[in-house]
Amino acid sequence: MERPLEPLWRGVVVYRVLTLVTVIGVSAFHMSDYASPLGAGLVLAVMTVWTAVLARGWLVGADERRGPLALADLAVSAGIMLTTPLIVTDAQLDASAPGMGSIWTSGAVLACAVAYRIPGGVVAAAVISAALVLAKSRATLTELNDIQILVLAGLTVGYASSVLRRAAERVRRAVAEEAAAAERERLARAVHDGVLQVLAHVGRRGAELGGAAAELGTLAGEQEVALRTLLTSGNAQVDAEGRRDLAATLRALASGRVTVSAPAHPIDLPAATVGELDAVVRAALANVERHVGADAPAWVLVEELDGAIEISVRDDGPGIPAGRLAEAEEQGRLGVARSMRGRVEELGGTLGLDTGPGRGTEWTIRIPARAEKCRESV
Repeated sequence: MERPLEPLWRGVVVYRVLTLVTVIGVSAFHMSDYASPLGAGLVLAVMTVWTAVLARGWLVGADERRGPLALADLAVSAGIMLTTPLIVTDAQLDASAPGMGSIWTSGAVLACAVAYRIPGGVVAAAVISAALVLAKSRATLTELNDIQILVLAGLTVGYASSVLRRAAERVRRAVAEEAAAAERERLARAVHDGVLQVLAHVGRRGAELGGAAAELGTLAGEQEVALRTLLTSGNAQVDAEGRRDLAATLRALASGRVTVSAPAHPIDLPAATVGELDAVVRAALANVERHVGADAPAWVLVEELDGAIEISVRDDGPGIPAGRLAEAEEQGRLGVARSMRGRVEELGGTLGLDTGPGRGTEWTIRIPARAEKCRESV
């Protein structure tokens, strides 16, 4: 797949080449009047060689090298502009003759805007503008107009770079989702004719036979629901930026006794963060199964609230007796303190508990929407 910023980089290269030809033509016209014709020739030679280096780096170079090359281009362009007092005479400057590099140096602003978006374009415009003022010792109306054009170019190209990046990410996600949906459909057709029918049959027969077979039938029914959920929503994959959909991950926990409600849109977080939250929710559900009953229903709710993400895990059991968690921690059973609360706190979040006789137990996990993984996985 073509890199999303490829059209902009090609445009920058074409702009560089065309402006180089223009600068060479203008300099040749003024060459005899320069204070140092030899110096002018050397500067033009450097510009020509550097343009070739840029063209190769931006057209066939790796993406991670384009940004540093743009910064190097900014330094070279500013340096060439600063050679103006050594080559161009005061009389030429008074007559509004262009400085060394002239319009060619504005290419550095475009390159930084493509690589670093609006901030890069504005900073590069400021650097080239400062070099322009220093090179000519004073700012006339012409220079002020040039500075204005540089800033506008940095803003415009920087904005275009941002738009292209976002558009490419949307296309990438759409293609990935389409491929995942097609694969799930293929698997669903294959599984429906085999595994799902067997699980459904075992569930029905177990319920009919009763006794120990009923327990097996219940387990088969839960696995049927879990498998159908997985085939419908798919497993949350880690994208190229190391992020994962929390909503899809938690929806995969749905079963005959666990109801999961989550937004239809993705909740993308760092994959490690999603892994920690998934582990906390699983631990809470395991506590429901262990202390309330294997058939006890549980409800998981995922919401985005005021710049935070909130997950609640609720059951309708008898509740946790007062002092029971502190007693378990003193006895060395640190499931809640370490496996749940410790994980949430390392993500910069909080873990709340609402429990009591007659109202069951509800764990509330709340983390900042931009929570990052604080602890490395081992």
